[in-house]
Amino acid sequence: MARATRSSARLAAAVKPEGSSAASISVKDEGPSSKAEKRKRTPAKVAKGTPSKKVKTEDADDAALSDVPSTTPLKNEDIKTESPDKKPTPSASPSKSSTLQSKKLKAYAQYAAKSPFPDFPRPTPDECRLAHRILAGLHGARKRPAEVKASATRAGCGDSPSVLDALVRTILSQNTSDANSTRAKRSMDAVYGGSDEWEAIVEGGVPKLQEAIRCGGLAGVKSRVIISILTQVKEKYGAYSLDHLFNASDEDAMRELISFQGVGPKTASCVLLFCLKRESFAVDTHVWRITGLLDWRPKGASRDETHAHLDVRIPDEDKYGLHILLVKHGKVCAECKAGGKSTGKCELRKAFRQEKVKGEVEDSELSEPE
Repeated sequence: MARATRSSARLAAAVKPEGSSAASISVKDEGPSSKAEKRKRTPAKVAKGTPSKKVKTEDADDAALSDVPSTTPLKNEDIKTESPDKKPTPSASPSKSSTLQSKKLKAYAQYAAKSPFPDFPRPTPDECRLAHRILAGLHGARKRPAEVKASATRAGCGDSPSVLDALVRTILSQNTSDANSTRAKRSMDAVYGGSDEWEAIVEGGVPKLQEAIRCGGLAGVKSRVIISILTQVKEKYGAYSLDHLFNASDEDAMRELISFQGVGPKTASCVLLFCLKRESFAVDTHVWRITGLLDWRPKGASRDETHAHLDVRIPDEDKYGLHILLVKHGKVCAECKAGGKSTGKCELRKAFRQEKVKGEVEDSELSEPE
């Protein structure tokens, strides 16, 4: 009888009734050895959302780009990145897009005519003139052409007499190299039978455009942005044209451009500078980096804040040439390019490191770069 009782007990312990909880029996041990044992058995926490690829953001427009509602699933693409913490997301709700638009317009209105850093005194006009002169000596002077022409061999960044074409070209140039954006523009023109075939692009839909510009990177996002803008323009104005902005003030042109989903201050500024021939100082990754090295902005300033600050501080006559030359310098200077190391050989950085700006400007009787 005792044997049967012990066997029954063992069987009951081995078979757990269905639906019973694993925690139905618990043993509490407050001894130090149990606590140490528990710590050893606790699995390490795994970081969530760790990206498999680092994503390069060329400018602050990526936040706007990422908030275009998705109409087609994105495919994996090779994307260059300098800022892995800014990743484009595939979609967003209309309410989120409206919120972003309101934030962009509010930020622009707040600093359209003043710096977000009123107590930060640099750069001075003398510093801008000196930097312009040094860079012109290193890379050749840059003058705005009398007539803006759309290049047939490169996408460019706002280089077109058509405002809508300039805007599309600038979007294609975001977050990628000149070579990649040019490949994307050529492919798009080939697929649709020429440049500015806006009706055909809209009728073809996002998937077709995405495939056409895939070689430029971020094709899924950019295709949605472009078709969204084209659709809005046609609905609002009855034609695929933004050329009325030639007659708008700088503020109104900037405000309308940044109101589009996927268009931020840098993209809009490029259209103003190169297409509309306005004095707007666009800030891309190279300009942002070098102006930080020169101490022309607070170290923690974002690109949008840097644009607002420098657009006020830099004299109008220097904006066109200085922007182009800073971009050029940021691509080729061993010290000033991304990841470059200071060797004391960069003429631009040497001039500002020695703090002889005022004296150099006065002594050399600087004239406008030709």
